[in-house]
Formats: sequence, C-alpha cells, structure tokens
Amino acid sequence: MLVNLKTVLDLAEKGNFAVPAFNVYNMETAMGAVQAAEEMRAPAILQIYPRLFKEEAGYYLSPVVVAAARKATVPICFHLDHGPSELETSRALRWGATGIMLDGSTLPFEENIALTKRVVETCAYTDVQVEGELGHVGTVNGEQMDEFTTPEDAKRFFEETGVACLAVAVGTAHGRYKKPPKLDIERIRAIREATGGKPLVLHGGSGVPDEEIKKGVAAGIRKMNFATDICYAFLDSCLEELQKPDRAIAVDNFMKKPIEAVKEFCKTRILLVGADGKADV
Repeated sequence: MLVNLKTVLDLAEKGNFAVPAFNVYNMETAMGAVQAAEEMRAPAILQIYPRLFKEEAGYYLSPVVVAAARKATVPICFHLDHGPSELETSRALRWGATGIMLDGSTLPFEENIALTKRVVETCAYTDVQVEGELGHVGTVNGEQMDEFTTPEDAKRFFEETGVACLAVAVGTAHGRYKKPPKLDIERIRAIREATGGKPLVLHGGSGVPDEEIKKGVAAGIRKMNFATDICYAFLDSCLEELQKPDRAIAVDNFMKKPIEAVKEFCKTRILLVGADGKADV
C-alpha cells in the first residue's frame, strides 16, 4: 500500500526499529526491494535520487514505483532522496512522491532553515511530510565528513522547519568506504534527547558494520538509507549472468537473477534494522 512518510516513521517509532530506505534506479531494483518487503512483512521506503527527477528518467520510473507500492500488501513510501531545490521537490510531488527530502545541508544554516520550511509548507497541502538534512553527509572522497550535527542546531532545526525527520552527520558518508566507519552513538542519543525524541535518519548505510547500525537504531535512528550496495548487488549479478555461455537473451528473463539479488540484499538489511514483521505494528 502506498503511504506517506509519517506513516512509516510512526511505525518505526512505535516498534523501536528503523524503516529501511532503498534507492531504486529502474523497474528491476524497485521490484527486488518491494518483493523483499513483502516477504519480510516490513514497511519500507523506495526512494529516487534527485538527478532522475531532473532528467527524463524520473518521469518514467515514478509510475513504476507508485504501482509497486500500491500493489504491495505492506506500507511503502515513495520518497525523493536528497532533493537540492524546489525544482526536484515539485516534480517529485507531481509524479506521485509521498515523502520528500529537502537537502539544504550545503547552504548556510539560516538559508537551510528557510528553504526547508518553505518546502515543508508546500508539501503539507498534499499531506506529504519532509525529511531535512543538517550537517553535510558527503561522499567517502569528500573533506566534510567531520562536520557533525550538533544537538542544539538539530533542536532549532526541527522547531523552525517542521520536518518529520532529520538526516544527521554522525560518521557516515555516501559511497564505498575505504575503511569501516564508526558512528558517534553518543551524539545520536544527545540529538534525540535535545529534540524530544524526534526521528533521525542515517545516510550512507552501505558498508557500515552491522553492529554499528544496530547501535544507531537503538540510539534513535528511525530511517536507514541503502543505495550503493543495491547498485552492487544488481550490477554484480548482471555481470555474473553475462559470463554464462547459456545466458538469456530476452531482457526480461536475463533480469530475473539481478532482481533476486536485490531482493536478497534488501532482506538482509530489513533484518538488520529490525523491520521484519513490523508492517502491522
């Protein structure tokens, strides 16, 4: 069933787990993620990176995600990931998104608040909630991984913007890590306490050690993002299929194994964040 961001966050808060957020890039990755959620009876978020909304691909992929969510018997939110401006957020809303992320983390603090608040107010007209970001969660090759979110800033950000959840910088980055990251668990707890228990989001989940993720969830992470490892699960399976002398030529048959690979990966993450069996919490 297609639901809004608040619905899955409420389930996560009630059940003390993190809802897994899977970035999808085509019909096959969307199918694998939804099939995993169905098999594990877990609520989930399917999210699309902003460049797909900026380019033509988002126009075609959005109806696929909406259809998959509506067909599912578990709660599925269709989310824009890292929307940098109102161009992407507007297109996402128009094309059926039920959750929006406005990422103003590279802007000065006051500008981030102002832009995020404006998007929150716009999305409220259609009962869509917004995720913000405070403390830039960069890439593994970036130079800003130490700019962590402070509890004081997080409290003010929630109060002045009205976001439903907040992505925080506590030690992760996007991409494949050269060495496993260590999360600042005490900072997560401090932010939760300062904000009165508001839902927090951890980006850059691919490659984070399992025990670190479990500690993060216990400390208050309620949305956990996975993107890079989904790409690898899909592409590694495609490459494996290409090496087979009797490989399928018809694309739909060829894609069966990659879909299965994505599904199996997503199932492991659903278990890890404690979302299995929580669709009806």
